[in-house]
Amino acid sequence: MMKAIGGFLLLAAVALLIRSTALSVLAARGVILDVLAFVTVVWALRWGESWGASFGFVLGLAADLDTAHWLGRHALVLALIGYAVGRLARALVRDNPFTQLVLLFAATVIHQSWALAFELGHVAGWRFLLGHVVIAGLVSAPLGVLLVAAVRAGSGRSLFSLAATEIDSRA
Repeated sequence: MMKAIGGFLLLAAVALLIRSTALSVLAARGVILDVLAFVTVVWALRWGESWGASFGFVLGLAADLDTAHWLGRHALVLALIGYAVGRLARALVRDNPFTQLVLLFAATVIHQSWALAFELGHVAGWRFLLGHVVIAGLVSAPLGVLLVAAVRAGSGRSLFSLAATEIDSRA
């Protein structure tokens, strides 16, 4: 339990730091890597719906505090994504790259669509928003799958194998 909480806080802090520093340079050039959706999906796949929703909510709330917009904007959608992916984790092959790709693409599109829905009055139009959302999904999902594969290759074990027995034992 303490290991999960420590990982929870560390992963959230690292994701927010990367989002605020390195990825903000890419975002200024129009390339969006949705690290918030990525870490929420990975956490929910590993720990299930309760931890996934909690992680998404805390991460989203911290992201909302980090930027100057409505409090809860990211928290709501990331909590829902975390719950949905965690719930699906019981029925999916979590180590399958195609499964990860589909989940990351869907989570990115949902998160970006929700975040940009608040910007409708400030941008050129729906074609720009649609392009922005699709590009974010097409860039974030494959890079996320590659990152999961790199972590697996580097550690020599799956991110999700231990969690599968823990989730199944709770059911």
